[in-house]
Amino acid sequence: MATKSLGLSASELETAFESIGEAAIIIGKRGRVLRANYIALKLLGYEEKELIGKKMLTKVTALNADHMPLSPINRPVVRAAITGKPHYDYLYHYGKNKNLIPVFVSASPIIKDGRPIGVMEIFRDISMEEAVDQMKSEFISLASHQLRTPLSAIKTYSHMLLDGYMGEIDDQQRPALEIIVAATNRMNELISTLLNITRLESGAIVVDKNLVDLSKLSQDVIEEMEILTKGRAIDLKLAIRGSSNRITSDGPLIKEILSNLVSNAIKYSRDNGTVSVTVTGKEQDVVIVVKDNGVGIPNPAKAQIFSKFFRAHNVIQIETNGTGLGLYLVKGLVDELGGEISFTSKEGKGTSFKFKLPRKVTTKK
Repeated sequence: MATKSLGLSASELETAFESIGEAAIIIGKRGRVLRANYIALKLLGYEEKELIGKKMLTKVTALNADHMPLSPINRPVVRAAITGKPHYDYLYHYGKNKNLIPVFVSASPIIKDGRPIGVMEIFRDISMEEAVDQMKSEFISLASHQLRTPLSAIKTYSHMLLDGYMGEIDDQQRPALEIIVAATNRMNELISTLLNITRLESGAIVVDKNLVDLSKLSQDVIEEMEILTKGRAIDLKLAIRGSSNRITSDGPLIKEILSNLVSNAIKYSRDNGTVSVTVTGKEQDVVIVVKDNGVGIPNPAKAQIFSKFFRAHNVIQIETNGTGLGLYLVKGLVDELGGEISFTSKEGKGTSFKFKLPRKVTTKK
């Protein structure tokens, strides 16, 4: 009916399909390839006769981000056929030529009489985007490493001046030095975050498995974060529950996760507010909850809260210097440790982040 209203013949529709600017394949309900445009054939290295009529899953291999074969049930084309809804993913494709191609895949069901009768998969070669991202990551890593040396000197000598090791300072000089120290600490935190994100995105995070006492680690984080509550009368609380809070994992990475969550909770809390950390040991895992009664997360922002560089509109008004990288890093590190993270929030009422970690982390590294 739609084709008739457009006034297109079968040959014109075929021309329109070939004119799609990205690789496109139509798969029938038995999983066989019905159509493949020139771009798809070129990327996969097939002649038309080698692909048409053959099963998509055997002729086009899909790999995940770790270059491991993707199970059929997890492929967008299969998910679209089963659910009758579009599915998207970043993965790797290769065909006859065995060239591994990073692609963004969009698989949409073809619906007739309310049922899916096939799927159209459109995929785009994102090799250039990957190369640009790699160059950006390398630049950030190099720049961050180079910045650390002069910043360390600034931090050391600023503290020495502030503490009177180079002579007495007067009341007019002290506030200026305190600003320098605070700015240097902020820069060091930003550099650490950038380096961790670079390591995370390049797959260079190595999980160092050791016995970690989460009760002690949480107490250490609370003590270190006390300085952020100075002058704001924010009550920091720690509750320990469960029989055992010791796990085999990576202590420094967990500390990075918890420090980010607690510092965010303090930053976006109101004066005289409360920030609580609860550690609960369970049979299979340990759950840590960081709760505040601060500004909360607006409903439209919730879906993007773990996205890179994203900041909700209400927090930008409070803290203009944020980067939108903290929660992105937190989510990545929790995933690396085999854990899960979630949150509940109500704007104007506060937020609660909950992450759980397995008793023993299992990684491929």
